Formats: sequence, structure tokens, C-alpha cells
Amino acid sequence: MKVGIVAGEKSGDYLGAELIKSVKRRYPNAEFVGLCGPLMQAEGGVSLAEMDKISIMGVAGALKGLFGILSIRKAIRSHMLEWQPDVFIGIDVPDFNLSLEIKLKQAGIPTVHYVSPTVWAWRGKRIKKIKRAVNLMLTLFPFEETFYKKHNTPVKYVGHPLAKPVLDWLVAEDVKALILADQSTGRKMISVLPGSRMSEVSRLAPIMLQACQELSELFPNLEFVIPAANKKIFEYLRSELQIEQTPVRLILGNSRDTLALCHLSILASGTAALEAALFGKPMVVMYKVAKLEEWYAARTMVVKHFSMPNHLTDPPVVPELIQDDANVENLVAQVSRLLIDENHYQTMQNALIEIAPSLSEESGELACDAIELLLANRASK
Repeated sequence: MKVGIVAGEKSGDYLGAELIKSVKRRYPNAEFVGLCGPLMQAEGGVSLAEMDKISIMGVAGALKGLFGILSIRKAIRSHMLEWQPDVFIGIDVPDFNLSLEIKLKQAGIPTVHYVSPTVWAWRGKRIKKIKRAVNLMLTLFPFEETFYKKHNTPVKYVGHPLAKPVLDWLVAEDVKALILADQSTGRKMISVLPGSRMSEVSRLAPIMLQACQELSELFPNLEFVIPAANKKIFEYLRSELQIEQTPVRLILGNSRDTLALCHLSILASGTAALEAALFGKPMVVMYKVAKLEEWYAARTMVVKHFSMPNHLTDPPVVPELIQDDANVENLVAQVSRLLIDENHYQTMQNALIEIAPSLSEESGELACDAIELLLANRASK
């Protein structure tokens, strides 16, 4: 089996690697070619370009890097049209993948999109493009499956691949030593995750670091750890922001282990917020984009909350600091409340720990079943 596959950021790399494992259990000789991160490459995926090159946040970021992104997409499209994979799977990054999927679908290549765009939340008109682009949508959340069925789009809910593992998550002793360092008894660790894309890290990290400085003065028993998403962000935080002069320790990677060990988290809205929720960790979420993106979102959003955890709990429990509200003063206030008010902390945690069991499925197997059924139905026509 030949599988075209494209992921565009760290979270997609994880999902792609898990999917590759599942497919290879059924088809040991399967080939995977496209745009792959280190986890996917470790499972045998071949990357035609660097995955990080298309990991750009927002309209302004996309415009700035447009030429490079279009060049990569054109190269992948040409390769797929020549290689003729049995199926193409685009993982997230809809602004990149949907247009690619349209061209491949028109050429007769079956297309699958893994991770629904937030079409149910904003830019609702994208459903028309999605219907043109995909033969099958694989969703992480059950309410998304309901949305697509309502719009007569082939869909399969597969759960979140991380939900089942976190229920029995164990942190290796050497990793625990790296994350906790010389942490003494009674100290509370706060994980700080400013994002996996430079555009969001450059906006949020300075605010988060200043807040950590003020929190360390208010609560001397705190530890702060940033598990940098990649080497580029690690170097940016270390050199440009001079993180050594703050009370925050910087490590490379191990974000999920850091979430598993922390007391609470400060993080960028996105995949990290969902992962923190899967680990049942109270958090404060921040979201800050360029003015152009803010203007566009204000005119197309149909939901009140940005972070996924607030769409999975009733009522929403996670504080969100959006745009101008994403400042040091508000962040310090929200974290302080979680540290001081045990009832507030416990209420949030109790709501969040219900999420992982509700999304725990054999995701890889369900995805493979759905893809096999798609291909079988096409072969029988």
C-alpha cells in the first residue's frame, strides 16, 4: 500500500506516527511519503520537505511565508500525482491540506482528512471546501461527527489517540529527574507551554515569563518549567528572551511528561490545552494573534470559547485570556486563584479528568477500518 501523508506541526506528527503504526500492523510493507515530522519519520515516513516550514499561525503569518508554503505544496502535489498513492491523508493544517486534497481528489486519488478544522466554531463556510476536498473526514471528538453528518459529509469519529495512553501514563525515572531537577518536597511545579509555532511563542512567551517572575515573588514554593517544542524555540527562549535570567527552567521536549508531573499549567490555546485536559491538569489558556486575524475571527466565530477543553466540559471551566486580556496582570491573577482557592482548583480538575475516558478509543484501528472501508467501496464501484 502506498500512502501519501502530510502533517504540519508537532501534534500532527504524533497523530501521524500513531496512524502509521496502525496501518503497518495490517500492511507491513506500506510506504508513507509526504510531509513528516521526527516521530513519523521514526516510524518509516519519508518527508519531501521540513514539516516546520508550513507551521505558521494565523493569516498574517501565512501571508509572510506564503511563497515558501506554496512551493512546498506544489512539490508535494506533483510528487503525489506522479506517485499515485492508494490514499492521501492530510493531518490537520487545513489551510495547507484542503487545497492539496482538492487537486488530488480531482485526479482520482482518495483523500482523507484527519482532525477536523474548527468549521463548527468559525469560518463555517469552509464546509463547502471540505466537501470538495475529502472523501472521508476522521474526527477526534464525537460532536464533530454529528456536525459532518448534518452536512452530509462522510465522517468517522475515532477518538483522540492520546486519551487511552494518558489513563496509564508513566514517566520514566530519567525523564522525571530531568523535569523535576532538584525540586524539594512541598514545591509545586507549573508547566509553561507558550506554543509550538514561533509566531505564537514570540507573542506569548514574554508575557508568560514576566508573570512567572511575579508569581515566584508571591509564592516562593513554585517551580516553573518550559518544555520547548523544538530546538528552534529552545534557542529563541534561551538567547532572545534570556530565559536564564528568569525563574523558569528550560528543557527540550518532554511536554507530555511535564504535563503529567505538574500541578497546573500556563499555556497557549491549541493542542497543548487539550493535552493538559487529558491529563486532568487545571490551566490558564492564552490566545493572542495579529490584529488582522483578530478582525477576521470576530466576524466569523459562532462560539464563545477558544480552547477545546471548554467545548468538552459543561459548564466550561478553563479561564481564557484572549488578545488584550492576555496580559501579565490577568495571568498572575488567574494562576494565583488556582494556587490559593483549593475549591476552584478541585472543581476544574474534577471536570477535566472526565475528558480522557470519554475520548478513549482504539483510534488507530478505527481510523484504519474507516480508510479500508472507503477504499473497498471505491473498488466495488
